[in-house]
Amino acid sequence: GINAEYMGGKLASEILLQNWDTALEDLKHLREFIEEAPGAQLGGRAWLVHWALFVFFNHPGGRDGIIEMFFQERYLNAIQTVCPHILRYLTCAVITNKKKRSQLKDLIKAIEQEQQNYRDPVTEFIECLYVNFDFEGAQEKLRQCNEVLSHDFFLVACRDEFIDNARLMIFENYCRIHSVIDIKMVAEKLNMDEEQAEIWIVNLIREARLDARMDEAQKRVIMGSQVRSVHQVIKDKTKNLATRTLLLSAQYSPADRPPATDGALSRGQWGTA
Repeated sequence: GINAEYMGGKLASEILLQNWDTALEDLKHLREFIEEAPGAQLGGRAWLVHWALFVFFNHPGGRDGIIEMFFQERYLNAIQTVCPHILRYLTCAVITNKKKRSQLKDLIKAIEQEQQNYRDPVTEFIECLYVNFDFEGAQEKLRQCNEVLSHDFFLVACRDEFIDNARLMIFENYCRIHSVIDIKMVAEKLNMDEEQAEIWIVNLIREARLDARMDEAQKRVIMGSQVRSVHQVIKDKTKNLATRTLLLSAQYSPADRPPATDGALSRGQWGTA
């Protein structure tokens, strides 16, 4: 019968010929073959993940495909166990695909779990922005991402799209924890003049459907009441932590309960006006 070597060779041939639709079909057949084959599935999945990059970063629907495949538990486990550097490509796919932002929570979790084994400016950008709320750090990592993507075979073609979407994510996140945003400060941080920054902000507010209004006289954006302050974000996180601790404690008898620990949530500053 048809074996993995033959199927892998055909996939490689279609990639070389840049027949992306056929290569995508071959990739699906290989996935089915690996899942049905006895043993060595972890290594097979890790091997397939690397070949899949050629397809997913060239096929028109590839960035949907990479997210759907790599976030499956069995493939995410293979990535974290064998090849955590693949998190760079998964992160880029999520950042450049607005339709799949719902996977951001799972991405953050995976990056945090693997930060001791693998990190680069792309994964650290997510960590700065969504774990540490360090907007200054996120901007610095974004500058480094520009250099990293420029020299990455798979990602160089989507570099500009990545930078644009990453900027949007910084601003959206900043809006959600601040009530007033100074346009001059945004312009400086994003290397724009004030007029460009104002147009960019207006378009972003419209696209993201943020509740905000422009104060022309003071050159600032005033966010609506639905936006939580950073203090509310911390309060909510602490509240959730307390609930989880209570549930865990209920599973132990008094003699078996571990000692309580304290945690702290740090937040960086994105600069002042």
